[in-house]
Amino acid sequence: MRRRLDLTRARRARWAAGASAGLVTALAAALLASPAQQASAATPGSGVLDDGHKSVTWQSPVYAAGTVGDPGKCPAQADDPDNKVCDRFDLKVSVPDGYWDDNPEGGVPVSIEWAKQPTDDFDMYVFDDAGKQVAASAGTADPEATVIPKANGTYHVVVVPYDVHDNSFVGKAYLPETTDAGDLTSFTGKDGSYTIGAGTPKAKADFLTGGQLRLQADPSGSFSDPAGSQIVRKQPALDHHTSSFDAGAYYGIRSAGAVLRVYKKPLRFGLYKADNRTRIWQEDKPLRWSTGGMRQSLERGKDEQFFGGGEQNGSFSHRDKTVYVANNTNWNEGGYNNSQPFYLSSAGYGVYRNTFAPGVYDFGPSVHTGQQERRLDAYYFLGDAKKVIGGYTSLVGKPFMPPVYGLEPGDADCYLHNANQGERHTLDSLKVADGYVDHQMPLGWMLVNDGYGCGYENLAETAKGLQDRGAEMGLWTQDGIDKLADQVKAGQRVAKLDVAWIGNGYGMSLDACDKAKAGIEDNSDARGFVWMPVSWAGAQRCGVLWSGDQKLSWDFVRWQIPTYAGATMSGIAYNSGDVGSIYSHDAKMYARDLQAKTFLPAIMTMDGWATDMTTGKKINQQPWVDGEPYTSVNRKYLQLRERLLPYLYTLSADAAKTGVGGVRPLYLEYPDDPATLGANAKYEYLAGDDFLVAPVYKDSDTRDGIYLPKGTWTDYWTGKTYHGPTTLDGYHAPIDTLPLFVKSGAVVPMWPKGTTSYKSRDVHELDWDVYPQGRSSYTLYEDDGVTRDFAKGASATQRVTVDQGRHSTEVDVGASKGSYKNKPDARAYRFTVHGEGAPHQVSVQGRTLPRVGSADALAAAGSGWYHDADTGVTTVKTARRPLDRGFTVTLRR
Repeated sequence: MRRRLDLTRARRARWAAGASAGLVTALAAALLASPAQQASAATPGSGVLDDGHKSVTWQSPVYAAGTVGDPGKCPAQADDPDNKVCDRFDLKVSVPDGYWDDNPEGGVPVSIEWAKQPTDDFDMYVFDDAGKQVAASAGTADPEATVIPKANGTYHVVVVPYDVHDNSFVGKAYLPETTDAGDLTSFTGKDGSYTIGAGTPKAKADFLTGGQLRLQADPSGSFSDPAGSQIVRKQPALDHHTSSFDAGAYYGIRSAGAVLRVYKKPLRFGLYKADNRTRIWQEDKPLRWSTGGMRQSLERGKDEQFFGGGEQNGSFSHRDKTVYVANNTNWNEGGYNNSQPFYLSSAGYGVYRNTFAPGVYDFGPSVHTGQQERRLDAYYFLGDAKKVIGGYTSLVGKPFMPPVYGLEPGDADCYLHNANQGERHTLDSLKVADGYVDHQMPLGWMLVNDGYGCGYENLAETAKGLQDRGAEMGLWTQDGIDKLADQVKAGQRVAKLDVAWIGNGYGMSLDACDKAKAGIEDNSDARGFVWMPVSWAGAQRCGVLWSGDQKLSWDFVRWQIPTYAGATMSGIAYNSGDVGSIYSHDAKMYARDLQAKTFLPAIMTMDGWATDMTTGKKINQQPWVDGEPYTSVNRKYLQLRERLLPYLYTLSADAAKTGVGGVRPLYLEYPDDPATLGANAKYEYLAGDDFLVAPVYKDSDTRDGIYLPKGTWTDYWTGKTYHGPTTLDGYHAPIDTLPLFVKSGAVVPMWPKGTTSYKSRDVHELDWDVYPQGRSSYTLYEDDGVTRDFAKGASATQRVTVDQGRHSTEVDVGASKGSYKNKPDARAYRFTVHGEGAPHQVSVQGRTLPRVGSADALAAAGSGWYHDADTGVTTVKTARRPLDRGFTVTLRR
């Protein structure tokens, strides 16, 4: 959770998402109903789980009231012998080596169930013998439940009576045992739906329109759908054009694009291409289930790679790794607070588990993917990575289309009742907004109450003041989503959720995201723009995900690079983190982190919570607080980002259609290049397919290991070209230089130089940055940027095609097709054409333009052209031209 002034409450609330509703239900049912899990005799205060002791329970004292807020405030056990302040229980787990390698639950489930008054709150923490916290559940669920991963050894369970009233609890832990599916006993079906039996356990295979397969299995023999319509809001229809056949060892179910094999002895599944010879995936073992989990085991291809899992901090490629799909609210490297039960494979498929239950995906030599839920409900999508991402997001929701100010930088702080800053008022936020204006730095929106205990006042006046300064007002939903209607009518246009909205499971989080977006849209003509730190599958349809509260370090700058690129592989188009972190500040690290995030689709600074790492004093995080040279460096990149908004906005429109976000690992565009999975490529990313960004993440003015894939790449700053594949070492990158490369053939739309706000930009000029190579083109997307009229077709596109010949380069600018509110009738153009010698003539529609002697002279001219011999760039400026007609610019050599 974020920024609560009472840190005890913050720690407790951070674990609010730790217990999934699905896991809670599964554990409760298993522990209360299964006779195989009867409690063993245990010494008071301790218990054993081994081959002779499959489960253990213990009873806590009765607590008249809450005691402390977190385990760090529990007294030593010698000072609390009767557990009157905190309950303690030692659990010794003894299992054979390899016991957890193929266990669906992946560890020992532990739960605490309250005796009465379920509105009370006990919080549970588990530590190993070295004192390291290995698991926790600290929400408001009943029971609180967690899993000790791969448990083997002695563990110390500490339960904190956080908010109780004459209440106690029963603690339970068990050693999950497994059962495998047996031989097939029945096979029936037609018209796209087939039911398979293996005694009591049943499975169901549904071929769906769009080439999807849904495979369900349940040991009980009856199918359930706990997630309902929360994630998959509309089920695809059955594909009736299927047939089945008996191949002896297996039954086959044939659709237009694939064949599902249903093996008979034992029951296993395999998915093959339409030729029934080329494997897509193949189970190497039957489905396995345990007390509260189920896993699927697949053969792994020789070179098969795996991606997805949502936001996996510090990683984008998962072969030979174990990926956790849950919420541990670990905001740092290795955390997975925005994970999703989805992965894709280079073998040509992806799979989404339709559940809210946590999962463990082991992509080792045998691929084991399991959820802590005693059922399988999996949707499979076929095709290359982009097609799979498109299929997955069609099912759970395509990325939302943000307002254009949502792509501009945001600023968040608490202004009212702020213990960090002293007493201030909400209108004081306007002074900070003035700072952005005074320093010529873009600002799209401000959260003016982002702090625990921080209220607000003068909302309408604050919103109007921010709008006058080119920004929109945002609020944290601390007071409840039901307050949105009045707040939006007062001018709110951005909503931030928090871990508090996760409650008893991810379903609440997703519901809150949908409702917050709708709250803005139901009470204004604006587009909902929501930020959230903990989420699940489907959140891409309604929110920007951000990676939570981090402390600053060079490692912080480093591991976020693959994090956000990797999230795109799960259809997460908007994923970001606080510029410079939240709790620490260093001028150089801040500048480097801002550079690294320049091309992310959403960025935000979090003010009022940081301590300067050198002085130890409180410091804000606005991009000018460090003075020169940092103010100028930060301004350079914020203005570059602002200029590139037409490009970034078009990427957003593409994401809303295809599901594929703009920030991409190199693998997504170059899947046949194994070097894109190497250590060098891990710490760079693509913005669209035109820009390659290789941030500096060390205290150095040199960047090594910059991998450039196939193609010709131009250094954005120097104009030097490189031919890939190649790796650059010793690249000179002083503090004002982000290693940035543009792929030849790129045609990049830009707003005019000096633009600091979408509101004040010159709508009568558009720039095009052109890197000719052969024939290439780009289609610009435009709409009003603010309202939802785009969903009704109020938008326009303009296609620019570049042809580079032996003696000339032609830039063909098509007519702008479509309309939207306040669309200009005409605009001027400025083309910067890279990498060619000075032309001897430049013309527009056959009319020769005058050559001028300097960039300043060109700026003063109505039209003309200028060639810079130092950079090799020819700049062409036209007069205003009507948007309903195309034209051609010709550069003759």
